Amino acid sequence: MNPMMDPDLLAVRSESRAAGLNRVYNFVYGWMAVGLALSGLVAWLVADAALSGAFTLTPGTLIFCAVVEVALVLVLSMAIHKLAPAAAAGLFLAYAALNGVTLSVLLLVYAASTIQTAFFSAAGTFAAMALFGTLTRRDLSTLGRVCFMALIGLVIATLINLFLRNSGLDAILCYLGVAVFVGLTAYDAQKVRHLADAAGELDRPTVSRLGILCALSLYLDFINLFIYLLQIFGRNRD
Repeated sequence: MNPMMDPDLLAVRSESRAAGLNRVYNFVYGWMAVGLALSGLVAWLVADAALSGAFTLTPGTLIFCAVVEVALVLVLSMAIHKLAPAAAAGLFLAYAALNGVTLSVLLLVYAASTIQTAFFSAAGTFAAMALFGTLTRRDLSTLGRVCFMALIGLVIATLINLFLRNSGLDAILCYLGVAVFVGLTAYDAQKVRHLADAAGELDRPTVSRLGILCALSLYLDFINLFIYLLQIFGRNRD
């Protein structure tokens, strides 16, 4: 019998491939979960310290954190192939911690019930779109490009509205933001599947580095989805 057609050998290879896929998925979504947990913990600690008067959350602190966060994302995105896996993981954790500082403002502004509603809504939406992106056989590259271009327009419109202070435009931008990150979640989840499919042809450090980058993308999708839903629910309750 041809070894390539041996049922036992094929079964072993299938099991090995499935194990490889699971390792990649567990790695990526595990790091994403670690990032979210770290951000949540830091946000809670900072908000609690601000409420007790032990720490003053100034605009300067928030601006500094935001600038460093942008720098960290750029470094991870542009130099990911040159970084050691441990360095990439460290930068991701640093980003998640700093983002927790900026997210602490939300805990001070919105009611706990609104935050819970937004979080569980974001979690459900994210899970559904991540599952869709993972299972669909349709190429989502076009969707990803459209959402990215829409994201650029969203950022520009948001900056302009900081000066206009138009509440109607702000509401529209929130719903547009939800739509953009719903699409990006599906697109980024499909990228994780592509990484898992190609993992057997890549060395372990490369898979780890790219996995951290995928975890960062999904982390950003979830956080932004949560923020836009929080704004929508908060406005509706007001």
